[in-house]
Amino acid sequence: MRRAILAGDEPPGTLVPIDDVASFFGVSQIPVREALKILLGEGLVEHVPHVGYSVAKLTFAEFRELYEVRQALESSALRVAILHAGSADDEVVRAAHGALGQMIASGDTRGYHGESRRFHVSLIAPARMQRLAHMYESAWNMTEPVQPMSRVDSDGRAVFHEDHDRMLAAFAARNSEALVEESRRHFEHLKWAITGFRDDPDVFRQDS
Repeated sequence: MRRAILAGDEPPGTLVPIDDVASFFGVSQIPVREALKILLGEGLVEHVPHVGYSVAKLTFAEFRELYEVRQALESSALRVAILHAGSADDEVVRAAHGALGQMIASGDTRGYHGESRRFHVSLIAPARMQRLAHMYESAWNMTEPVQPMSRVDSDGRAVFHEDHDRMLAAFAARNSEALVEESRRHFEHLKWAITGFRDDPDVFRQDS
């Protein structure tokens, strides 16, 4: 269920009928209910009394807040990662960057989401801050069901990749100040891009 939600197969607001899910997986309702409790704790589903479970739908303010959280965590991790990064880490980051470029060239938006995450995670991985990395990925997971990059045009994704180019260069040069600044600029571009669909009721829960 988590994989389907993160891949955007079940958009925000989609009901999760326990009977149907149990039948699909060939199990009883008990493991489905336990799985839903876990997903509820992860912020991927929500429960409404007398209605049931559905894929969590955030307000635009909540969604943007998660980008702020990711930016803060990424900045902290990047400063430490630069101190510990080596040539092997450079290879991992370059491979992720190259794969991301291929997704952009092919127009594969779903692949773009996966490779974009791989690139960002590879940048902070040398910090070896496991608890921070867990919080970072949890915040990322909560925005992923929207598949935001599928709602940004190719020009916008090209701008993001130019940001990635500069982040890669700063990482390879071990320039922590430049890397953190490029990360900040990248998140500003991301936050600007998501305003383009902030009023879409299919994407965000409207503020009451």
